[in-house]
Amino acid sequence: MSLRVYNTLHGKKEEFIPIKEGKVGMYVCGPTVYDTSHIGHARSVVVFDTIFRWLRQLGYEVMYVRNFTDVDDKIIKKSNQTGQDCAVITEKYIDEFHNEMDALNVLRPSFEPKATEHIRHIIDFIQMLINKGKAYHVHGGDVYFSIDSFKEYGKLSGRNPDDMRAGARIAVDEKKKSPLDFTLWKPAKQGEPFWESPWGNGRPGWHIECSAMSYEYLGESFDIHGGGKDLIFPHHENEIAQSEAVFGCQFVKYWIHNGFVDINNEKMSKSLGNFTMIKEVLATYSPEVIRMFLLSNHYRSPIDYSEDSMRETSMGLDRIYSFLERLENIGCKADGSKKGELWDDFSFAMNDDFNSAKALGSVFEAVKKGNRLVDDTHDNPGEGLLEILNLFYNDIKAISNILGIFLLDPQFYFKAKKDKGMADMAIDPSEIEDLIQQRAEARKNKNFSRADEIRDLLQAKNIVLEDGQQGTFWRFE
Repeated sequence: MSLRVYNTLHGKKEEFIPIKEGKVGMYVCGPTVYDTSHIGHARSVVVFDTIFRWLRQLGYEVMYVRNFTDVDDKIIKKSNQTGQDCAVITEKYIDEFHNEMDALNVLRPSFEPKATEHIRHIIDFIQMLINKGKAYHVHGGDVYFSIDSFKEYGKLSGRNPDDMRAGARIAVDEKKKSPLDFTLWKPAKQGEPFWESPWGNGRPGWHIECSAMSYEYLGESFDIHGGGKDLIFPHHENEIAQSEAVFGCQFVKYWIHNGFVDINNEKMSKSLGNFTMIKEVLATYSPEVIRMFLLSNHYRSPIDYSEDSMRETSMGLDRIYSFLERLENIGCKADGSKKGELWDDFSFAMNDDFNSAKALGSVFEAVKKGNRLVDDTHDNPGEGLLEILNLFYNDIKAISNILGIFLLDPQFYFKAKKDKGMADMAIDPSEIEDLIQQRAEARKNKNFSRADEIRDLLQAKNIVLEDGQQGTFWRFE
C-alpha cells in the first residue's frame, strides 16, 4: 500500500506524491517561546517527528523545518513583567524546549529558524506583496494584507470572507481598507524591540514570518505544512494568502493538522487552570510512556490525558518490554536481515495516514501471539519456532526506530522504573524481598491465603510479582 495522507485542504485522504521525486519539503509551526511548553505542544512535536521518521523510512530525502516565534506580544509582555530582555527570555525557553524534546526522543529538524534571525527576509516578502498590490502601507507605519486582493481566501478553513464580515465582531480600525485585513508589519511602541524597515521602525506580524521562512528554506511550493488544528484559521489561512498572492502558485500540496490534548475530558485552557506542563509529566512518567501515550490515538483525533490513561499506557509499555526481555532470554537477536508479518501490518497502518494507533495495536497483537507461542514451549522453543520469534524481535526493534519508543535495553528499563518507584514511595527493596520470601514459604506450606494476602499487599503498592522457573521477580506497575 502506498502512503495516503489526509489533506485538510480537500478534506479527504489522498495518495502522497511529492512535488520532486524522492524529496519531501516539510514545514511545521513551532512554539512561541515565552513560557514553558505544555503537553499539547508535545503532541504536535511528537506527531510530526514520527511522520518525519516514517517518510525517511520510505526512502525520501526530507527537508524538515520547524520554526521558533521569538518576537511576539506575549514575549514583550513577559519582558515588561520580569525586566528581562526579550532575547534572554526566548533563549531560556528554547533551551528548555530542546531539553524536553530530547528527553522525548524527538529528532532535531533539518532547520530550526527563528523569526528574529530572518527579519530581512520578512521585510523583503512584505515589499513583494506591496509591489504586487496585495498589501498596503498606512500612515503611522502599519502594513496590512488586503483580503480582497486574494480571491481564494478561506479555501483551507472553508470560511467565506463575506460571511465573516457580516457576522464577526471585529474591532473597527479606520486605517484598514477592510476589517478582515491582517497585519504584516506593526510600528514599534516605546520599550519594544524593533527593526528598521521602509515603513519605519517596527516588527513583523505573526503570520508573515512563516511565509517568509518557509520560502527561504523550502521555496515557493513544498509538500507538507503541519501544526495543530487551532492553526488552520487564521494562521495557515493567512500563510496561504500571503504566499500564493506573491508567487501565483500553490503554496503547499498537503496540509496536516493534529488534534488537541484534553485533560480529564476537559479542553486544556488557562481559564480552567488545567494546563499540564511537559516537565511536570516528565517528573512523574518515563519519557517513553509519554511518547507512547501521545501516539496511542490517531493524530487527527483528540486524546485525553489523565492518570488512568497514563497508567494504562505504562502497563502497555511494560508488556512490550517484558516480551522483548523474554525473547532475549531464549536467544533472539536483532540482525535486521529479515522482516515479518508484524512489519507488514505496521507499515500498512503507517501508510494509512500515519495511523500510529493502529500501528501500536499490531505490536500488542504480536506480543500476545508471541507470548502464547513461548508459553506453549515452556520458554524452550525449537529451532523453527525460534526463527519465527526472531522475526517478531526484529520487527519490534525496527518499529521502535519509527515510533521512538521501546528503544531501551529491557533490563535497564525495568531497573530504572524500579529505582524510581522505590524513590517516589520511599520503599526499602529488602522489605519487598522479605515479603516475597514469606510468600514463597507460605506457598510451600500450602498456606495460599497468606500467599495471596502478601501479593495483594504488594499490589496495593503498585508492585507486580512475576513467578517463573528461576524464581519470583518483582517490578512496579
